[in-house]
Amino acid sequence: MESLVAFSFLVLATIFALLFGQNGVDSAKFTITNNCPYTIWPATLTGGGQQTPTGFELAQGASNSFNVAPQWTGRIWARTQCSTDQAGKFSCKTADCGSGQLACNGAGAIPPASLVEFTLGGWQNQDFYDVSLVDGFNLPVSIVPDTANCKSTSCPIDVNAKCPSELAVPDSTGAVVGCKSACVAFNQPQYCCTGAYGTPATCPPTDYSRIFKGLCPEAYSYAYDDQTSTFTCNTGETNYKITFCP
Repeated sequence: MESLVAFSFLVLATIFALLFGQNGVDSAKFTITNNCPYTIWPATLTGGGQQTPTGFELAQGASNSFNVAPQWTGRIWARTQCSTDQAGKFSCKTADCGSGQLACNGAGAIPPASLVEFTLGGWQNQDFYDVSLVDGFNLPVSIVPDTANCKSTSCPIDVNAKCPSELAVPDSTGAVVGCKSACVAFNQPQYCCTGAYGTPATCPPTDYSRIFKGLCPEAYSYAYDDQTSTFTCNTGETNYKITFCP
C-alpha cells in the first residue's frame, strides 16, 4: 500500500517552488544518523530535484551524508528488521518499499512508517520540513537544522509502546513494531480527510490522531495538522541532520 494521504502544505510548497523558486542557491546536505540499538535501512523518495540515494544500510551509531539540490522535494524514512532470502529478495518487517532490493528505486514506504518530509526552495525561498505520522509510526525520528535560526522538530517517543491494539502491527513474536494511522487501518473518509471530509473545516482531529499528537506534539498527526507541524527555514541557510531514535 502506498501513502494514502498527501499533505496540503507539501503539495502547495512544491507548486510554489516550481513557480517562484530561485536559482543559484547552494545545495543542502542531509546527514542521516542511526541512534537506534540495532541496524536500520534508511530510504528516500524524490518528488522533485536530483535523485538521492534511494536505500542504504546504517549500523548502530553510523551516519551517512549526501547533498541535495536547492529545490529538492521528497521523503526520508527508515526500514527495520530487513533480510535477504535464499532467492536474493530483500525485504523488511516495517516501512518496506517493496522493491526487493536495498535500493527503493522510486518506490515509497509501505505504511506504517515515520516520515521525514522536505520541500527545499519553496514559497518565498523557504525550506519546508516536517515529521509525519499520517502514514503511521515505526521509529522515533528528529530533524535538526545546523543553524540556531531554524527550529528543530521530532517525534522522539516510541509510539509503538502506546499504540491501540486495533492499530498495532506485531512481529512474529507478538512485539509491536509499527503503529498504523487510523486512515491506513480503516481507510474511511473521516480519518483520511477525503470525500465530504476533504477540507480542514470538515476533517477535524479524531480520537486516534489525538493519541499521536499527544505523544509527538510537533509531528503531523493527520492530514490537516499544518499549524503546529510545519517548519520553515530560509533556503540555503542550513544543512539538516535526521536522526532515527534521537
